[in-house]
Formats: sequence, structure tokens, C-alpha cells
Amino acid sequence: MFEKLSNAFSNVAKSLGEKELKENDIDEMLTQLEISLLESDVATEVIDNIKSDLKKKLIGVKVNKKEIEDFVRKSLIENISSMFDEAGSFDLISDIKLKTDPQDPYLILFVGINGTGKTTTIAKIASLLQKNKISLVVAASDTFRAGAIEQLRGHTDKLNLKLVAQNYGSDPAAVAHDALLYAKSHKVDCVLIDSAGRMQTNKNLMEQITKISKVVNPDLKIFVGDSLAGNDTVSQAREFYKHTNFDGAVLTKSDADSRGGAALSIVAVTKKPVVYIGTGQGYDDLELFNKDTFLEKVFGSSTEPEPVVEPVVEPVVEPVVEPVVEPVVEPVAEPEPVAEPVAEPEPVAEPEPV
Repeated sequence: MFEKLSNAFSNVAKSLGEKELKENDIDEMLTQLEISLLESDVATEVIDNIKSDLKKKLIGVKVNKKEIEDFVRKSLIENISSMFDEAGSFDLISDIKLKTDPQDPYLILFVGINGTGKTTTIAKIASLLQKNKISLVVAASDTFRAGAIEQLRGHTDKLNLKLVAQNYGSDPAAVAHDALLYAKSHKVDCVLIDSAGRMQTNKNLMEQITKISKVVNPDLKIFVGDSLAGNDTVSQAREFYKHTNFDGAVLTKSDADSRGGAALSIVAVTKKPVVYIGTGQGYDDLELFNKDTFLEKVFGSSTEPEPVVEPVVEPVVEPVVEPVVEPVVEPVAEPEPVAEPVAEPEPVAEPEPV
């Protein structure tokens, strides 16, 4: 997913990392970046913004040559991240649950052209709401395309949902209004409103969708676009936004999108978030769009700088020196003088008497 966009940014970062930062070299690399981004379905005005911001940061910057590639990568991440931040985000489930008045159900109007997966997306959203214990009804306000009502009914039957529909050629706004009245009378939490897959160049049909908005005043308008349609999807989003001022987008077939430019361009051009992306045909194949996940797929892991971990220095334990105890020397007693034995004088024999 998004391999081309990832390669476009990676190549310019590596190329600049191999050169001195001179203006001519920067211009040459940015031209290559522009070509790669155009091939990745990034809108022209978005490319101009990226190039201008990057050039300002690079000219005259004092960065170690070995650090240039990382510097460029971080600059690109910062620029693109700010585009998503400016568009904001919202939590659909929480927003619906916050609206607790049974006489004021939450209305969602889906717009987009035929073939983008709009009907399947409505079914996926319906399944998601059911799992979150939110009751709902579906309005078949696409009364223009043959087979549209039957296609939607196939999904609502599988999900065991009420479908409000009229005949083909009926007023789409009237169908939406009937669904709203049904929701109020049955205390239903949410109404999902389909609309005809209008080509953005068809003025009359675009005016009809504006009429639906005026009649039922939806809480949320979601544009459904095909990720694989590239710049056509961006053009559609721009035109639908002009007529409906939609609140967010769902991009279908994102699992097969190797370019990735549609999500970035829609966010930058309309200043509205991509809310969900479709990743398959099943009802569960719907994912919340996540800015950090997108940046990780495009730029690789660790899009946020890792914290510097100070090395843990083990305290040096000084060995405890036991005090040397001097041995106590007992004084040696002087030997007592040995008395010489005094020889007894031998007795003198008495002279015998004469």
C-alpha cells in the first residue's frame, strides 16, 4: 500500500543526502520529486506546497552531510503531518451517541459518483453502527440509477435493516424526508441516506443533492471516493466539496492502492479529514484512517524521533577496607634470676683427744 508515494519521498531524501546543499542541486532533486508525486496522484497544489516548504528549509541550512537524508525525511514528515492536522478529525460513533434526542436522529448523507463503492460503504457503516448498538434506517435516495434501489436492498436485507424507498424517478429529497419521519416515529438513532452517483460535471444532478441537504439538513456529509482513480478522485472531491461542503471522506479500495496520493491530496485540497478507508468487500473491511499509520507506510517506521535514552551508569562501589588491627604484643616477663645454691661448708672434724 502506498509504495509509489513512499519511493518518491525516499528517493529525494537519499539523493539530497549524496550532494552538497547547493540551490541548483536542490532544484534538480525537487523536479524529480515533482514528477514522482504526479505519478503518485498527488495534486499539483499539494506538490507546490511540499516543494516550497522543503526548499526553504534546505537552502543555506547547516547540516552535517551524513545527516542530510534524515533532515529531509523529517522535514517531509513535518509538512505532511501538518496537512492532516489542519484537516482535523472526528469520532463518528461518539458523535452519534452524543445526540440523544429520540425526535432528532443523526443524519448522514453519502455523496460520490457511480462505481466508487458508495453503496457498499453505506452497508459497511451500517454494520459498524449495529455493532456499536446504534439503531438505524437507510434511505434509498438514489432514484436515478437503474438497479440502485435493488442493490441497496440486498445489503439491508442481509443486515436486517429497514429500507425506505420509492419508485425510480421520485424526488430524492422526498425519500430522505420519509426516512427522517420514520426514524422519529420509531425512535431510531441514525439515518443513512444514499444519493445518486452524480458526475461532478452534471449541474442538474449536483443541484438535486444540494436540495436533499436543504430538506433534511444532515448532521454529516461524507464523500466516497475511489483510491485507485487517482487525480480523478481529487477532482471529484474538489467539485463535491464546492456544492455540498462535505465533512469528511471515505476512500475505497485502499488495500490495492500502491500510489497513496489521493488521501493526501483530498485532505490538503478540501481541508477535510479522511475518516475511513475500505480494505475489501466484506462488511468488516473498513478501517479508521490513521495519520500515524499513513506516515509509517510512506516513510517507514519511527516517524517520531525516538527519545534519547541516557545510559544508566552503575555506581562504583568502593571496596570497604577493614581496619588493620595491630596485634597486641604482650610484654614478655623478664625471667627471675635463679639464685645460685650456697654450698654448705663441710664440717671440720674435731681432733681426737690425746
